[in-house]
Amino acid sequence: PTPLLLQYVPGDFNCLHQDLYGDLAFPLQVAILLSEPGEDFTGGEFALTEQRPRMQSRVEVVPLRQGDAVAFAVHNRPVQGTKGNYRVNLRHGVSRL
Repeated sequence: PTPLLLQYVPGDFNCLHQDLYGDLAFPLQVAILLSEPGEDFTGGEFALTEQRPRMQSRVEVVPLRQGDAVAFAVHNRPVQGTKGNYRVNLRHGVSRL
């Protein structure tokens, strides 16, 4: 595991991506918000995108307050479909501050 602390300033953002480094990767990742939205910054929403096979991508914005954490899959996650389970690729990022 690699701990990482990111600090954003107005105008910053983080493009949709996957944190896959090296041959081994832990399947889950946690992001914790250390500042208070609306007081310390505006914008900067945490976004997760599901890239589903033969369907349009779906975006979810995760509303976070100071001290909140979100755990998410680093690469893909299983989804129950009508013909069994399948994988959706996940990407995460932060909208512009």
